[in-house]
Amino acid sequence: MATIGFVGLGNMGGPMAANLLKAGHTVRGFDLAPATLDALVAAGGQKAGSATAAAQGADVVITMLPAGQHVRDIWLHQGGLIDVLKQGGNNPLLIDSSTIDVDSARVVGEAAKEAGLAMIDAPVSGGVVGATEGTLTFMCGGDEAAFRRALPFLQAMGKNIVLAGGPGAGQAAKICNNMMVGICMVAASEGLLLADKLGLDRQKFWDIASTSSGQSFALSKMCPAPGPVPAAASNRDYAAGFMTALMLKDMKLSQEAAEATGAATPLGAHATSIYQAIADAGEARKDFSFVFRWLNDQGRNKVAS
Repeated sequence: MATIGFVGLGNMGGPMAANLLKAGHTVRGFDLAPATLDALVAAGGQKAGSATAAAQGADVVITMLPAGQHVRDIWLHQGGLIDVLKQGGNNPLLIDSSTIDVDSARVVGEAAKEAGLAMIDAPVSGGVVGATEGTLTFMCGGDEAAFRRALPFLQAMGKNIVLAGGPGAGQAAKICNNMMVGICMVAASEGLLLADKLGLDRQKFWDIASTSSGQSFALSKMCPAPGPVPAAASNRDYAAGFMTALMLKDMKLSQEAAEATGAATPLGAHATSIYQAIADAGEARKDFSFVFRWLNDQGRNKVAS
């Protein structure tokens, strides 16, 4: 069993660390929120006073952070974990499971390579439920040898684990995937809203659409309209499994990538504007499926204008 330093124990990182503990590993964690450290200790882990303290002497170091700036800071700047770890002599494996821009992932990965350390970017899909149940999908970028080293640890936290390509490829796959689910959530919301307006029974329509060509993960697993999927955030007043703020971040990353590459993503751009409007309305902390309620409250004329 390995000693794992885990930095970032929020809604996703906390359950991921707990699954590593269940697999028999020792986990030392750090987070700025004291409650997350208490939860780690309650699950059998150890809390550290800093990112450096969590990482020093670890066999594997995992980060799960909000944005590219935080990842750069932890690995390269104020945290400087790469400089700290290259001096340790135990050749730890580095894994970043944050969802960030491709350039940041490549910059950090290159710095790790220059320091003689193996690193992969391994963002996830599956939400809090997947993190808790250990069924996440990991989209990985890095070389084959680093990926093979990471695989046993990723398998403790996830079910579908794919090496998408070289450094940054995991982030590229995640950005594309989340743009698609962001668009699909808007589409599912619009279809359900129109069905309501046409007088269809919501459950019966969901039974039809979720087994027909209108089916999507957003509809069948995360139904944005209350009722058909009991576990969905829509039945908990849109308490976040995946916050609108985080979806907006990912949608913006997709549009930055589209601009840089010249890819045409008109639906991605429009969906981004909708999530931006929801955030501007003060609902950024609601689950991103809140788009259904927002559209319903706006009405056709307001949205069209």
